[in-house]
Amino acid sequence: MSHLMQEALAEIQKLPEQEKENFAAWILAELTSEKRWMTAFAKSEDVLAQLADEALSEHRAGLTQPLNP
Repeated sequence: MSHLMQEALAEIQKLPEQEKENFAAWILAELTSEKRWMTAFAKSEDVLAQLADEALSEHRAGLTQPLNP
């Protein structure tokens, strides 16, 4: 385990039990969310590449306009 992880865990151990539980639930939810995002992103690479190619083609053909927020 890295030094930073050991330091973080030592600080977590100082928290009241309910805060430890809340923190652990938050970390687990974040990890689950990250896994879902990575899976969804990996499955969409071909679609994203196709959309990028289409956007570049439209731009090269002069069919786009500058964004003026």
